[in-house]
Amino acid sequence: MESSGVSSFLRNRKLESILNASSIETFGVPSKPLVKEGVGYRPRTDGYVDDDGWFSELISWIRIVTCFLLMMVTTFIWALIMVILIPWPYERIRQGNIYGHVTGRLLMWILGNRIKFEGLEYADEKAVYICNHASPIDIFLIMWLTPTGTVGVAKKEIIWYPLFGQLYVLANHLRIDRSNPTSAIESMREAARAVVKNNLSLIIFPEGTRSKDGRLLPFKKGFVHLALQSRRPIVPIVLTGTHLAWRKGSLHVRPAPLTVKFLPPIKTDEWTADHIDEYVEMVHDMYVKHLPESQRPRASNAATRNNSVS
Repeated sequence: MESSGVSSFLRNRKLESILNASSIETFGVPSKPLVKEGVGYRPRTDGYVDDDGWFSELISWIRIVTCFLLMMVTTFIWALIMVILIPWPYERIRQGNIYGHVTGRLLMWILGNRIKFEGLEYADEKAVYICNHASPIDIFLIMWLTPTGTVGVAKKEIIWYPLFGQLYVLANHLRIDRSNPTSAIESMREAARAVVKNNLSLIIFPEGTRSKDGRLLPFKKGFVHLALQSRRPIVPIVLTGTHLAWRKGSLHVRPAPLTVKFLPPIKTDEWTADHIDEYVEMVHDMYVKHLPESQRPRASNAATRNNSVS
């Protein structure tokens, strides 16, 4: 059952002409933000107006409720598809990707944030995709943009995420128990074997958890182990602005502009296991270079990372 053609169409940004052409940019110059002054408006230097007024809160709640209702509908539809495909586990992975392309794109349209894309020519590689993580919006973007045939690797607790977590498991994506290193290592090996055997890609958040303030956290070594065992290149995805659009612990979605940047693939054919720490540091430094100052690690975090590597 080959569905990559349909899925590629669903991921294609030409859908912006159908959904919302004004919310997406590609290598363009961002429009000048409209600044409105008055009660409840706080100008920011991030290129948008941070509005905590009651009307903005109301619109945000409407958008979040609409997102939840949409996910209920699409999750129900694809859950039925997954049940039919129970005997074919890797077709469930592909259908899970198509679910993500449809649902993720629609969720981002509902939220309405302006998005600038860079490096989309690297978005269809067979690779280990990695991404910084600071907001629920990161998950929507990853659902939408990762290619068909990509298996996710997430913490085992994801099953408790309403709607998304249950379909994640049904779609045959992988969960790891971070409290059990032996089990986590075996899960990584299982993922690498599945990738090679079924010609899949992987997506993983290398920080291992969500950043509270948007600043880059130290990277775990799991993504390097996956690259070594699968011999897939690593494609970094750098997200900026998502921590401002939907902050941790908040239900207020703000109109912060977002940037999604795919960096060129990092070849791993000649990588060896005795240089893992160096590879982790190299990739982390690439993120630091491409992130704005407000999302780079604090000095204390950088010192901690250097100490852990040394």
